[in-house]
Amino acid sequence: EVHSLTADAFNALLKTLEEPPKHVKFIFATTEAHKVLGTITSRCQRFEFRPIPEELIAKHLSDIAAKEKIEATDSAIRAIARLANGGMRDAQSILDQMISFCGNKLSVEDVIGVYGLASDEQISGLLANMARGDYGAVVKSVDELADSGCDLYRTMCDLQISLRSAMIDSFESGEADFGGKKLSSEHSHYLLARKLDVLQSSTKSMKNGLSEKANFEVALLKAVEQSRARAINTLIKE
Repeated sequence: EVHSLTADAFNALLKTLEEPPKHVKFIFATTEAHKVLGTITSRCQRFEFRPIPEELIAKHLSDIAAKEKIEATDSAIRAIARLANGGMRDAQSILDQMISFCGNKLSVEDVIGVYGLASDEQISGLLANMARGDYGAVVKSVDELADSGCDLYRTMCDLQISLRSAMIDSFESGEADFGGKKLSSEHSHYLLARKLDVLQSSTKSMKNGLSEKANFEVALLKAVEQSRARAINTLIKE
């Protein structure tokens, strides 16, 4: 983590970096490149490592499972790839842990149980309750998620992914499917963007607040309230 070096430590390296021994290569790794002194970066070749797409991670994990004679369902592999957040090393570590826990047969239920993920059915059910504006059902869904040991922070991220996907679809098709509710193009852009904004602004408070569950509930109820709002230009047009 080269950004942890002090300015004095960097300055001590400068001469060596300018004229390195032929047998030496320095490799500086950092997740915060902006903290590295300009005098250092100007003397380096810079390579940006991007997150790996889930499809590629899933394909590689499937290859590993086949070689190791591990029976893993496609949905289990996809769940592991999603958990890895673009990191192949993390994906392989998760796969290794799942094999340690569950043996040579892995299902999506195993991954959900070990890592506290919400299932696709739970996510879609929660979105349907939000789309209907059913506050009581939303709170009940949150209780069920918490009682089953789901990671609510991860569930919040999955909800945002689903909402973003619905919004992108609305740009392409002219309408959006939000929790089984069809929305027109003009209303869907506004509604889904507002909901996403509420959920994203609440993500930080979930980690820093006194009660993750309470903050999660409040965020969802605020997002439901956004479905009652309408764009000013739409009202004027009507």
